[in-house]
Amino acid sequence: MSKSPLREDKTCLNCRHVVQERFCPHCGQENTDTRKTFHHLFIHFFEDLTHYENAFWKTIKNLYLKPASLTKEYLSGKRLSYLAPVRLYIFISFVTFFLITTVPNKEEGFINEKETVVMPVKDKNGILKDSLIANKKRRLDDLMKVQEQQQKQKHLTNAETNEGLLNFGYKNVRALDSIQKYGSANEKLDDWEYRLIKKTLIVKAKYSRRELMEKFVEQLLHDFPKALFIYMPLFAFMLWLFHGKKRWYYFDHGIFTLHYFSFLLLSSLLLFFFTKLMNCLPDNSLTTAISYIGNGAVWGWMLYYFFPAHHRFYGETRFISFLKSIALFTINSVLMLVLLLVFMFYTFINLH
Repeated sequence: MSKSPLREDKTCLNCRHVVQERFCPHCGQENTDTRKTFHHLFIHFFEDLTHYENAFWKTIKNLYLKPASLTKEYLSGKRLSYLAPVRLYIFISFVTFFLITTVPNKEEGFINEKETVVMPVKDKNGILKDSLIANKKRRLDDLMKVQEQQQKQKHLTNAETNEGLLNFGYKNVRALDSIQKYGSANEKLDDWEYRLIKKTLIVKAKYSRRELMEKFVEQLLHDFPKALFIYMPLFAFMLWLFHGKKRWYYFDHGIFTLHYFSFLLLSSLLLFFFTKLMNCLPDNSLTTAISYIGNGAVWGWMLYYFFPAHHRFYGETRFISFLKSIALFTINSVLMLVLLLVFMFYTFINLH
């Protein structure tokens, strides 16, 4: 509570209602003097920050370690000690989107020679005294040729390695274009098939199987928050279909969904940070084992979390809750997978 003195005027500055005590009974605003010293401003900021931190960490602890407890507390009326569900989801979603899009990726590439600006020095006749610039240009040209050769060799290697991957019967883009141009009417493809197969051949030649897998896994982490946001209303609707309409309102299912999806976002953020951390460590058997254990623990908790959360929140018998959880988990997993496949297909089409 603020230590600022009360105003002598008992009219609320916010809603113009009469305030008999410290807080307005109509809007809840504190009827204190609006002119603050720097000391009061600092103390007010510190109190708000401390309260937010306490509420935030308490909310995160209950959200991640005690399935459904946060939802039950909120719907029972205990709301001041925790962050509101919508604010919690928006905050975690913002942090997840921001960090995933701003943290740089570890890209492999060619080592480019640092260019040094050399000013030409001429004699009285206007002739260069040395050939530093010419030598510099020659070294850069040689480097570019080496890079082009390495890139061509990489494409040939990738094409051979990925020969059995998405094989449509065409060896390369040149063979596809030749058939499309000179082949018979039965051999030619329509425009949509031609673009798709050509894009597939280009991607197969440019990336190895490992590189493709890494890109898709990384893109999956990027697309997961977007898919959750789009799928959230449908998830709540599924819960509404499976439970009693008189006892539970769509609002109740919505609060459960907000907390559950906040948990999934938080887990994806932990996976993202853990992956980035492991990429910074040397690649050996120990770090590989730690990576498998860490990823397995988070993924396992993400898959298991829904079952105790569903049972504790809806209060049904373990057998009935287990059957409904299996059905809901299966249906929602299939629908979510379809949505993620749409995102992955979009990623594939936009690969360069």
